[in-house]
Amino acid sequence: MISAGDFRKGVTFEMNGEPFVVLDFQHVKPGKGAAFVRTKYKNLKTGATREEAFNPSDKFPKAHIENKEMQYLYNDGEFYYFMDNETYDQVPLVYSDVEGAIKFLKENDNAVIRFYQGKAFQVDPPNFVELTVTETEPGVKGDTASNVTKAATVETGAVVQVPLFVNEGDVVRIDTRTEEYMSRV
Repeated sequence: MISAGDFRKGVTFEMNGEPFVVLDFQHVKPGKGAAFVRTKYKNLKTGATREEAFNPSDKFPKAHIENKEMQYLYNDGEFYYFMDNETYDQVPLVYSDVEGAIKFLKENDNAVIRFYQGKAFQVDPPNFVELTVTETEPGVKGDTASNVTKAATVETGAVVQVPLFVNEGDVVRIDTRTEEYMSRV
């Protein structure tokens, strides 16, 4: 059990059978009345965020989230298959579980799968990936005002804003957390 007075960023807890993670917290001691903990937290299954004030003595069960590095194998149209690198077990996941990460994963890439009570609920791609640009408009010479970008589609289907000098066939490094272009490789 964890009390609301012990909340810190990144702490996971359960409430009403759902897992949550603390995004931000503030201990408030008003001049009148009892102290409370103003908390911003996110539902790990749905991604919804809420702000709520808790009594510091409120207790919640700790949510045990298991992270496993797994290899993305293939998509059969309905499921996305991932393999545990240690046991070679395959886990099929639906699109809603992988939608944020799949646009940056190629077959045989590793990703971190998050499990809650033995059920996978989220896929996190590597922080940085290197992908080949498959489609982009050519940059026009002379269009060099500062920080001008254009849309580029990479081999996984993701669309990323890149500088004008990037052409089709170039390999680019992308930060998957912000979905931004980092550099040309």
